[in-house]
Amino acid sequence: MRKLMVYLKGYKKETVLAPLFKMLEASFELLVPLVMVQIIDRGIAEADKGFIFQMSLLMAALGIIGLVCSITAQYFAAKAAVGFSAQLKHSLFAHIQSLSFSEMDTIGTSTLITRMTSDVNQVQSGVNLILRLFLRSPFIVAGAMVMAFTIDTKAAMVFTVTIPLLCVVVFGIMLVSMPLYKKVQAGLDKILKITRENLTGARVVRAFNKEEAEVLSFEESNKELTKMQMFVGRISALMNPVTYIIINGAIIVLIQTGAWQVNQGYITQGEVVALVNYMSQILVELIKLANLIITVTKAFACANRIQDVFETKPEGEPAGQAVKEEGTEKKENIEEANAGKGGAEAVSFEHVGLTYKNAGAESLTDISFRAYKGQTIGIIGGTGSGKSSIVHLIPRFYDATRGIVKVDGMDVKEYPLEELRAKTGMVMQKATLFKGTIRENLLWGKEDATEEEMWQALEISQAKEFVETKEGGLDAEVAQGGKNLSGGQKQRLTIARALIRKPEILILDDSASALDFATDAKLRKAIREMEEKITVFIVSQRASSIQYADSIIVMDDGRVAGIGTHGELLENCGVYKEIYDSQFKKEGRAR
Repeated sequence: MRKLMVYLKGYKKETVLAPLFKMLEASFELLVPLVMVQIIDRGIAEADKGFIFQMSLLMAALGIIGLVCSITAQYFAAKAAVGFSAQLKHSLFAHIQSLSFSEMDTIGTSTLITRMTSDVNQVQSGVNLILRLFLRSPFIVAGAMVMAFTIDTKAAMVFTVTIPLLCVVVFGIMLVSMPLYKKVQAGLDKILKITRENLTGARVVRAFNKEEAEVLSFEESNKELTKMQMFVGRISALMNPVTYIIINGAIIVLIQTGAWQVNQGYITQGEVVALVNYMSQILVELIKLANLIITVTKAFACANRIQDVFETKPEGEPAGQAVKEEGTEKKENIEEANAGKGGAEAVSFEHVGLTYKNAGAESLTDISFRAYKGQTIGIIGGTGSGKSSIVHLIPRFYDATRGIVKVDGMDVKEYPLEELRAKTGMVMQKATLFKGTIRENLLWGKEDATEEEMWQALEISQAKEFVETKEGGLDAEVAQGGKNLSGGQKQRLTIARALIRKPEILILDDSASALDFATDAKLRKAIREMEEKITVFIVSQRASSIQYADSIIVMDDGRVAGIGTHGELLENCGVYKEIYDSQFKKEGRAR
């Protein structure tokens, strides 16, 4: 929590003024019983209506001033807490954006969402309450005791017994309930996880007719959470009756002692009433303080969870200025050498290995190949063979755990991430579009793209035909996640989004799986005929999608089973021949 307080730096004035005004309000509140003493002992005792009226006006003034101070304190506390929360969310979101796929896989998407929303809101509440009540409640408790001693020392001795007893009850219940509240929070996380999984996987649940099973699973988890909440609720519910018993007992003792002292002439009736008021103030403030500590404890737990995310450092750190300058010089030397050889190397893998975090074995082992500018490289293999893992290493979505990945002859780790990813156009397996218009989605690829460039990209990606038929054309609405488009339409739009930036390296990661063979062939032909000399990586399980590539990499269980052209692999690579025959031979197609 302390490390997160840096986000309060811009609100120093508010963090000082909020507790200050709360202390002023508390001071006025402590003066009210003294005014009551004057009203009872002088005004009522002497039947002085003028004095009673004056003291009543003074009491009303104290109340109004206290209210103004309270509202002012609330304003400053809220302003500081909301501003703190906004800056924290911005910083946390920016940090999450910097994390590689590896860190996101480790932490989990649902956890990141929870920490961005629920945890930040809990910390915001904690900051708000600390600024408002952290000083006020102890001040009232201590102040009430001091004021009681100024009235009468003997009667105030009741306070010295009552306050410690109340503290034992209030903080004892709090200490017992706090760990239970943490368990409740963990149970709530479980409920949120089940809910999120069911909402995102609603179609799968219904496809397998598992609605009843999922409802039962949710009900079981919900019942466990309910039982836990009821148990901790019963313990917390003891606070009010027990504290009221203690306070009422203390008030009885005060009244009895006060009555005897009034009869003896040691204190007045008004002073007895003041002592009772101070006792009531102590009760209210101790309960407030207990609730404050519970909330602050939750806020500290949430702050630690948020801090864990901040302490997760991204693997793909951007290159520093010195590294950038050195890399630029090295890149220029490589380009000169390539120019002399007559061929420019676009991408190369040198004995590359990849082990995902917490994985027991390597996902990629000793991968070596070279791709030259203008070439089309096909990558094929069975499910889980490591096809996508290879292309994810090029823009540094993951970092190779051994070996070197080079782009334009330079280690990708020496590039600033922004520069490296500006060179690549990536189309993922899952086509993801954002809510807005087709135009807005295309502008993700290039912010200053002209309408001509958009239509050109749509034409190459074979999306122009269906975009023209839509009402509004480029300004046609796209629902969240592209729900109002077919799978093939979404894939073609994501390909257009990647093409519009005219990347040096285009990666199509099984991104044409929803296209028919004819459209897929037209797409590949259009990409080959582009004026820009780009290097294309096509990851596919279809042999037809990659058979005309300049070079084909065949993957099998994380290793390269063969590299070559379609004809060479049919002759020399059993894995490729098996894949090809399974897709073509049974249909009677010729090679």
